[in-house]
Amino acid sequence: MSAEPINVVVSFPSGAPMMLTEEYKDQIRAVSPRIKLHEAAELVSAEKNRDSRAREQLNAMLAEADVFYGFTHPNNLISRAPKLKWIQAPLAGVDPYLTQELVDSQVVVTKAKIHERQISETIFTFILMLARKSLTHFRAQQCKEWERIVPTVLHKKTLGILGLGNIGQATARIAKAFGMRVIATKAHPEGRFVNVDKLLPPNGFREVLAQSDFVVILLPLTPETKNLIGEAELRLMKPTAYLVNVSRGGVVDETALIRALSENWIAGAGLDVFTTDPGPLPADSKFWDLPNVIVTPHNAGPRGDYMELLNRQFCQNLRRFIDGRELIGVVDKKLRY
Repeated sequence: MSAEPINVVVSFPSGAPMMLTEEYKDQIRAVSPRIKLHEAAELVSAEKNRDSRAREQLNAMLAEADVFYGFTHPNNLISRAPKLKWIQAPLAGVDPYLTQELVDSQVVVTKAKIHERQISETIFTFILMLARKSLTHFRAQQCKEWERIVPTVLHKKTLGILGLGNIGQATARIAKAFGMRVIATKAHPEGRFVNVDKLLPPNGFREVLAQSDFVVILLPLTPETKNLIGEAELRLMKPTAYLVNVSRGGVVDETALIRALSENWIAGAGLDVFTTDPGPLPADSKFWDLPNVIVTPHNAGPRGDYMELLNRQFCQNLRRFIDGRELIGVVDKKLRY
């Protein structure tokens, strides 16, 4: 690339839990003296409140933007940023960015690839709590009842993973430490994965459901995966099996899942995502009261050093961008992941 300035527009709300501190901004500037950093979060917020002056300032900023990095993105970003070449999304999910305009453009989108450890740990928190009957023990403790329950042992049980990406592979490694058998689906099941006993293409998901003692959903929400797991699929599962969903709520038909849990088609579930995301689970949702369900508020992804890891990836990608090399975490915009 030439020695011209590289205009990087960043948009992280100040005061938010995941904000871009001065230290992180300095890390970005240190990548190259060509970097020119422009902060857009306040302008984006003001524009949404119909501030015409903020809109004009934002238009001028976006007209020169080469790179966009942040949580709060402007409306019509692609048409307003004709020089834009790359968007770094701050999360693993990129749905908010993928307008048809962006999908049809030449702009590259990268996702955050920093979730393997915390999400795989969350998955096994669910699995261990469900297997060791921790919900029942906790309720007994609240009532001061001394109740002994026979738990499930993970050794030799089958873990099924729907969507063997980086998080799935990290989960498979943990499963092997417990002596579990691992089967999984993967969009492109070529190659060998040392911690997976059987790898299937996406259309093999019903086999995974039928064979597994614990099923973990790690699929993106696409037209193909929406309500992928419905009544017929849940009835394929063993009555002793558990479902864990930490990907997207819309992959599972929630009405069918509530019925499956209420009528004991399956033994229980650990749910971190719901169809109401990013909003909260309504107070009248039946999931709150089901005795065999663990509910968490889409909390599998955060960690204390999230912004440190995110900014490190962005700076690595920025160096690659300047050098004309392939970026980390490139999204297939048509597949939406």
